[in-house]
Amino acid sequence: MRRRLGGVEGNERLTAATAVLLIALLAVEGITLLFLGRLLSVHVFVGMLLIPPVLLKLGATGYRFMRYYRRRREYTAKGPPQPIMRFLVAPVLVLSTIGVLGTGVLMIAFGRRGMIVGLHKASFVVWAFAFGIHFLVYLRRLPRLVRPDRRTGGAALRAGAIGASLVAGIALASVTFPLARPWLHHFRRDHGEGRAAAAIRSVAVPVATRTTVQSHPLRVRRAPGSPASRALGLPPVGPGPVPGYVLIADRNASTSISVPATRGTT
Repeated sequence: MRRRLGGVEGNERLTAATAVLLIALLAVEGITLLFLGRLLSVHVFVGMLLIPPVLLKLGATGYRFMRYYRRRREYTAKGPPQPIMRFLVAPVLVLSTIGVLGTGVLMIAFGRRGMIVGLHKASFVVWAFAFGIHFLVYLRRLPRLVRPDRRTGGAALRAGAIGASLVAGIALASVTFPLARPWLHHFRRDHGEGRAAAAIRSVAVPVATRTTVQSHPLRVRRAPGSPASRALGLPPVGPGPVPGYVLIADRNASTSISVPATRGTT
């Protein structure tokens, strides 16, 4: 059975191959952090997708840990990790990983509550520091461990385990993503209102400046109001590029403002 599964070498190769998958997914997750307003839905989906591969990697390293402390000869011959990595970095990395993913699940289940969001951010800061050290220490081993080796058995089983974790991650993300849609909608609406307000200010301020700095007051010929403006009780406006009012609204039409279109308005 040991030869079939690859033994300690197979376990190390499974850990390394799972790490490569996680690095790729974490790179996507990192990109979403740079554009969180637009890519929050991708951030949530990939975050849930990460859970099964992370569990696979924790299972592989935990199995090696257990076999080493049970004094299995091939695992003791391989030797333990460096003391700093074993007693400091690894526990912090495992606990912060559980914290980041756990608070992410809580946000999907209960919404973006203040305390949960704060714990999620704090866990991420700790995780990023521990992961950076872990990544730099073990990066040099990856090329050798991901290179095919016919002498180590269990290649098909390792590939199947990694593929199954990826499929399970996609299924988990697909099932849980609808639960996050309500607060995703509110997040987009809040950010949309901020962009709409900025756009309104960018239009209103230059127009107000141009009308107040002129030496003579702006003279406009009042045009009769349209049926719509009379029905809404809006005052008539002077001639301009658009005959009437311009309605500015955010994407979800939750906030809107009517601006009179006068000459010189762009």
